[in-house]
Amino acid sequence: MVTTGILLDGTTADARARLDYYSAGFGYELREITVEVDRAEHRAEAYFPVELHEVGRPWSLEEWARDCWPVTKVAAGEVMRNFTTLTPEELARIYPMILTRASSKVRAAANPAPTKLRGDFGPDHIEEAERRQPYAGFFALEESNLSFRRFDGTMSADVERAGFVAGDAAIVLPYDPKTDLVLVIEQFRYGPFLRGDTRPWVLEPIAGRIDGGETPEACARREALEEAGLELSRLEHVADYYPSPGAVSEFFYTYIGLADLTPDMGGIGGVAAEAEDIRSHVLPFARLMELVSSGEAGCGPLVLSALWLAANRSRLRGLA
Repeated sequence: MVTTGILLDGTTADARARLDYYSAGFGYELREITVEVDRAEHRAEAYFPVELHEVGRPWSLEEWARDCWPVTKVAAGEVMRNFTTLTPEELARIYPMILTRASSKVRAAANPAPTKLRGDFGPDHIEEAERRQPYAGFFALEESNLSFRRFDGTMSADVERAGFVAGDAAIVLPYDPKTDLVLVIEQFRYGPFLRGDTRPWVLEPIAGRIDGGETPEACARREALEEAGLELSRLEHVADYYPSPGAVSEFFYTYIGLADLTPDMGGIGGVAAEAEDIRSHVLPFARLMELVSSGEAGCGPLVLSALWLAANRSRLRGLA
């Protein structure tokens, strides 16, 4: 096998330890190799997988740099923040969520919302003295000491802020304009349980985290299959928003998913490996609005999607 690369010479002990840590999380180990520099051979070391895995097609550095590097670079920053706190095995376990969080950061930087009314202030109007990550798992908890630009043009006093860092999510409410039926799901939710809700099983639209490298639309279609065994014909965009921006980075992409629905399509679904136990309910649109009015449909994305559907239902039915 012949390939090109960069030969690093004189790396510090700390840099070497960080490279070892990062690579061990992916199941790589150092092996001695011979490299050629200026037509002269040199002994060097390179990281190789401990176990070889089949790949569908040859790996391309050009494609990786184009499609994966932006997210991988951000993910590596979070990996290094856990250098002294997580073992490589623990890192490997949570790396998919690190990639999800990194993808969310890249997506946020690439798609800023308009600033027609609000101030056109950005990261250069924030002075962050320190950032800490005391916990990382399915979510991450981050703390900062910072100051920010005030509306009078001055900088605020130094403040301490803490927030949950969660990956972006895609949310879809399936609707059949021919039968005027909608599909909602029901499952146990830890958040209401923590709040002390005596009925922590919640009615919701279909939803899921957007995987690294996945588009919101692809995620919505994948989750519809996983949670309800449902194929969507078309996605109608509802809104993109922060559900709780005061302390949560979570960002939602919401859709109405057009699908063929019948009253008897309800059932149990979900991904067993993720301990999901999800019940689907197919009900008339009018019944959904009754649940919104009564408060039984007490999930923000479901309420928003139902109200959007109420405003756009005639148009969608006219397209059926």
